[in-house]
Amino acid sequence: MLDPSSSEEEGDEILEVKRKEVAAPKSVGGARLSPGRPSDGHAVGGLQPRARGSASGSSGGGGRPSSPSPSEGSDKEKEDLGKMQREEAERKKRLQLYVFVMRCIAYPFNAKQPTDMARRQQKINKQHLQTVKDRFQAFLNGETQIVADEAFINAVQSYYEIFLKSDRVSRMVQSGGCSASDSREVFKKHIEKRVRSLPEIDGLSKETVLSSWIAKFDTIYRGEEDPRKHQQRMTATAASELILSKDQLYEMFQQILGIKKFEHQLLYNACQLGMWSVFLQLDNPDEQAAQIRRELDGRLQMADQIARHGGRFPRFASREMEPMFIEELRSSVNLLMANLESMPVSKGGEFKLQKLKRGHNASIMDMGQEDENTLSKSDVVLSFTLEVVIVEVQGLRSLTPNRIVYCTMEVEGGHKLQTDQAEASKPIWGTQGDFTTTQPLPAVKVKLFTESTGVLALEDKELGKVVLHPTPNSPKQSELHKMTVSKGCPDNDLRIKLAIRMDKPQNMKHCGYLWAIGKILWKRWKKRYFVLVQVSQYTFAMCSYREKKAEPVELLQLDGYTVDYTDPQPGLDGGRTFFNAVKEGDTVIFASDDEQDRILWVQAMYRATGQSHKPVPPTQVQKLNSKGSTAPQLDAPISQFYADRAQKHGMDEFISANPCNFDHGLLFELVQRLTLDHRLNDSYSCLGWFSPGQVFVLDEYCARYGVRGCHRHLCYLSDLLERAENGAMIDPTLLHYSFAFCASHAHGNRYTSRPDGIGTVTEEEKEHFEEIKQRLRGLLENQITHFRYCFPFGRPEGALKATLSLFERVLMKDIVTPVPQEEVKAVIHECLEQAALVNYQRLSEYAKLEGKKREMYEHPVFCLASQVMDLTIQNVGRLVTPAKKLEDNIRLAELVIEVLQQNEEHHAEAFAWWSDLMVEHAETFLCLYSADMDATLEVQPPDSWDSFPVFQLLNDFMRMDYNLCNGKFHRHLQDLYAPLVVRYVDLMESSIAQSIHRGFQRESWEPFNNGSGTSEDLFWKLDALQTFIRDLHWPEEEFSKHLETRLKLMSSDMIESCVKRTRVAFEAKLQKSSRATDFRVPQSICTMFNVMVDARAQTAKLCAVDLGQERQYHSQIDDLIEETVKEMITLLVAKFVVILESVLAKLSRYDEGTLFSSFLSFTVKAASKYVDVPKPGMDVADGYVTFVRHSQDMLREKVNEEVYIERLFDQWYTSTMNLLGTWLTDRMDLQLHLHQLKILIRVVKKKYRDFRLQGVLDSTLNSKMYETVRNRLTLEEATASVREGGMQGITMRDSDEDGDN
Repeated sequence: MLDPSSSEEEGDEILEVKRKEVAAPKSVGGARLSPGRPSDGHAVGGLQPRARGSASGSSGGGGRPSSPSPSEGSDKEKEDLGKMQREEAERKKRLQLYVFVMRCIAYPFNAKQPTDMARRQQKINKQHLQTVKDRFQAFLNGETQIVADEAFINAVQSYYEIFLKSDRVSRMVQSGGCSASDSREVFKKHIEKRVRSLPEIDGLSKETVLSSWIAKFDTIYRGEEDPRKHQQRMTATAASELILSKDQLYEMFQQILGIKKFEHQLLYNACQLGMWSVFLQLDNPDEQAAQIRRELDGRLQMADQIARHGGRFPRFASREMEPMFIEELRSSVNLLMANLESMPVSKGGEFKLQKLKRGHNASIMDMGQEDENTLSKSDVVLSFTLEVVIVEVQGLRSLTPNRIVYCTMEVEGGHKLQTDQAEASKPIWGTQGDFTTTQPLPAVKVKLFTESTGVLALEDKELGKVVLHPTPNSPKQSELHKMTVSKGCPDNDLRIKLAIRMDKPQNMKHCGYLWAIGKILWKRWKKRYFVLVQVSQYTFAMCSYREKKAEPVELLQLDGYTVDYTDPQPGLDGGRTFFNAVKEGDTVIFASDDEQDRILWVQAMYRATGQSHKPVPPTQVQKLNSKGSTAPQLDAPISQFYADRAQKHGMDEFISANPCNFDHGLLFELVQRLTLDHRLNDSYSCLGWFSPGQVFVLDEYCARYGVRGCHRHLCYLSDLLERAENGAMIDPTLLHYSFAFCASHAHGNRYTSRPDGIGTVTEEEKEHFEEIKQRLRGLLENQITHFRYCFPFGRPEGALKATLSLFERVLMKDIVTPVPQEEVKAVIHECLEQAALVNYQRLSEYAKLEGKKREMYEHPVFCLASQVMDLTIQNVGRLVTPAKKLEDNIRLAELVIEVLQQNEEHHAEAFAWWSDLMVEHAETFLCLYSADMDATLEVQPPDSWDSFPVFQLLNDFMRMDYNLCNGKFHRHLQDLYAPLVVRYVDLMESSIAQSIHRGFQRESWEPFNNGSGTSEDLFWKLDALQTFIRDLHWPEEEFSKHLETRLKLMSSDMIESCVKRTRVAFEAKLQKSSRATDFRVPQSICTMFNVMVDARAQTAKLCAVDLGQERQYHSQIDDLIEETVKEMITLLVAKFVVILESVLAKLSRYDEGTLFSSFLSFTVKAASKYVDVPKPGMDVADGYVTFVRHSQDMLREKVNEEVYIERLFDQWYTSTMNLLGTWLTDRMDLQLHLHQLKILIRVVKKKYRDFRLQGVLDSTLNSKMYETVRNRLTLEEATASVREGGMQGITMRDSDEDGDN
């Protein structure tokens, strides 16, 4: 259904007043217009106030307005008058153009709507982009119910920061080239690399992760919006991507040309009803074919006239083309004739366009279909519910009071119901019967019966009946109805009181009896029963029914009809008040018996048609008879009424105009320009492509009215270039298509290489083509230079690649000779050089704005005075610290890397043929950055290492890029930082050496992590230095190996120094310690052992090199550590041996034959008689055993290396056992004193037991020396038992049995 404008709501009286206030100027040249080049602005489509002047063909009887005197005029009035005249001329031109477009739509015989055009996506506007930003921000803030993992949140965060907040996306939205598909594809491309880099998860493929992420993205993008509401909010332009019906095409070009619906109806209705039917009967194919034949005949006559009389030819490229021009005119007319002959012609038939396909969510635009939406009689079958209530019967006098009577009720064609029985004296029931029927006019039969008293009676006797035809409008209350008395019943005045309620179905909007006559339906003026039926939300039907019929006799689908009050029609007897339903090609006149019924019908149909014009009941009958008549006459025919309205509003000149008298090239240029504006402003991201319906109408116009193809495409190119130069996104493929067409026409060889077979080329076309070519080249060079901003993130897809292809075509001199690749490469190289400068300038401005101006703009003081702000920024720029400059430069480096990554990701494929140029572009871009980088590094203080993050950032990016690795900028970066790295290593080496020297001087040897404080600091510094140099990932292999070798050697030297200093400190510590059994292994001794352990572990990490010589150097460090550990163990074991020697020295005083031994024995014996004397010598044994056990526990707990402990215990046990064996061997000829024997047994027994518990092997424990000592002590024990009478519980056997004495 067409979407009418509100102009029809203006009454005829208002329009008449406007015409009286301002008279129309005379039309110069009759029907012939002088179409000039239209202005770019849109003229107002409605009726405009007309300039004052002489009235032409005034139908009123008023006097002619006088012209204003010159003294009363002013420049302002002249300017307003000129503006009004220009607007009126523009309005007339568009109305005339619309008449031609209507003819193309009504009867197309050259073109059809294409079905293979790419479907365009919905356009994202500024408001939609902000809404999408808010939805993604809400997701990131956790304000949605969408469950997501950290990886997806990070991907969305990156997408939001890089894409959605980009100013380039905002520009793309402003250009009209951004669609929801672009946004989705960018996100999909953005996450593919992220998902591929994720670790594999069992049972979950990465394709599943991608699908899940895309589904979540769609959910965030859509927000809380119900997808089913999308179609409901679709505007009139939303159906532009589909195949349109005639009504939809009419509506579209009304919007394009600014034609009001009122003007469209004036043109269409007047032509349909016969005022100028010879020129325009749009629904009559025979008349349309005749009109086309007249047009073609006129064009042939024009061609013959030019050929015979040498008419004015266009200015061609050569004189030889003039006869060719005549041939082309005739050929084009012959082709049109052939196309016309191939069209089917049938009386009363109608040519049908391809129809709009209805989807699941049909919009109001779908109502213009003609075939798919045609209703059948079965579509409007209704269902009614009837309630029949029988109250009582009156006038029943012939029966005895006790006779039984009852009633039956039925709807004809249905079942029968019966009331309860009642006595004849009181025939009252109040019984209700419910029925359902599909008949709008059902027949309800109610019969009265009495029971038969006869013995042989088979049936009860019928007394009377009544047949009613209820409708939903019938009274609902009970009424008395006279019954038809049966034969033989004496009661002639039987009446029955009953109520019939017929419910109105929801899809029945109105019903009643009307008189009607139409052009197609109801061709006889006759009273019929009508029902207004609602089939769907947008489909209504006016149906006429007969009694007892479920299906309508005839039905009128109200789509496209306009209902209004009308005057009584002459020659139609019956009915008092009239109204009609009008559609292009049909008029149905209705009449009711009273005014109120007419008002109800018109209101119901007004709601059903959905028209914008609201019918108003007329206050007086408009007379169309002559002025002099005094007697009242009937109203004039309705056709005369429409014709008069059209003539009154000046539409006759547009309908009767001869198309051959117009310059259709200029008219087509106007309609194509306006169509393009309409297309670019609709809700689709069309990129300049017309919709199928627009292409169809424009193709038909060009073919029918002889618009040259080159002229069409040149105008199209000019319009597209104008929009592209103003920032609109235009598909380069579309430009390429039109340019190739024009180039083939301008440079082709007669018919062979010209696309449309036109061999003539005008000078105007060639000049216009050269102008277009230069403009197009400038546009393409600008787009290539600004490729990051014209095609942000590689969108639209393939546009940049198509631009480069088109640019190569534009550089060609003709259509045959290809342009040399060197020339193309040189131009693109120049563009990319300029692009590097443009990109870096914008990037620098963005970085400065982000780093400086953003904070200053937010300050309220600077918001008040911009001049003070700019001055302050300049002063601050001079006072920026080196640290701030370095921070800004690091941020700039991140942005530079981001730009290069985006170029590689989104634009490298388009420049695949010129990949070396893209590498040069990147190098140029980096060189521009190097100037700022060098300036920043120059102001840094000496021996400052804060600038290394710049190198790491840039080097990590470039070493992974095959094209940029070791390129010009990369080498410059290495040359700049190589001295800094060497200087840094030198200073670190000196610093570490000094820290070793100072650290060991002040070392307390308290345990710290795996060693001492000094060793931990040393190893951490060495590891940090190597990690830092390794993280630099120096790209030059030779220098990288040099740094690695130097650091390994330096680590070896530093560790060697640490080991030697620890060895010296170990020896000094032992020398200062006690030699008696009160000696306890200090924690510092264990810490020194741990330093050796840590040194050996760090050596494997810090000194390992894959080269042979350095590996030997590493082995030397390992050997040094091993030898040092051996020496430390030897020194500690020697300390333990010295302590045992001190114990044995005390025992030596009890040797047999010494004076001290004899005196000590006598003293003990004498004292034991009087007091309890403790066992002599046990304190010495207990002290030594305690010393051994404490030392073992300390070493076992504090030393981190088990191997060193086992080695130490083995040597300790072996050395002490050898010492005991040697001491006993020296006393082989002497008998051991009892006290010596007890102490030695205790020492040997405990030592054996304790060392076995510490894990010393049996082979070591049961050595030959131990066997010697054990045998000697066992022998001495036996001798002492015999001599002394016992060992007081101390025996050597205990050591074998692990006793504890």
